[in-house]
Amino acid sequence: MNLAMLIEAILFSSDEPVPLEKLVSALEVSPQEVLSAIAALEKEYSERAIKLERVAGGFQIVTKPEYAEVIGRVFSRKTPVSLSRGALETLAIIAYRQPVTRQDIEAIRGVNAEAAIETLLEKGLIREVGRKKTLGRPKLYGTTDEFLKKASLNSISDLPPLARPQGGQD
Repeated sequence: MNLAMLIEAILFSSDEPVPLEKLVSALEVSPQEVLSAIAALEKEYSERAIKLERVAGGFQIVTKPEYAEVIGRVFSRKTPVSLSRGALETLAIIAYRQPVTRQDIEAIRGVNAEAAIETLLEKGLIREVGRKKTLGRPKLYGTTDEFLKKASLNSISDLPPLARPQGGQD
């Protein structure tokens, strides 16, 4: 069977990103063979309404953004994750500074972050990643794969760079 077609079938059947390691293991081929087949699919999809996207450390077949409005008219949309401004600010701090404690977040924001952290934990966008080796051993927080999926990021290193405030000093 054609490797690219097998990969396409796997990705099409999955509603989650499929990691490279899983494809290599299931198909019993080298990582380079999988990546070559994925490159061929990406080229083939360039003239189609779908594309291959690297998300949360894996690969997924998705529709191109320019078709979102029409697709939304056909299918009922999932309720997007709605977050308050405070929760969004807290999520941004965690994403860029992880691992980070609640006290660190509060020092940056200047307000109590307990409710925002609880909301982000409930929505599965952040998780406890350990404890800081300091007095009181406060919890450390980091983002989850769910955050990467919602943000359409392959890894946390794909976050856009932080903008420096104008007129600020280093």
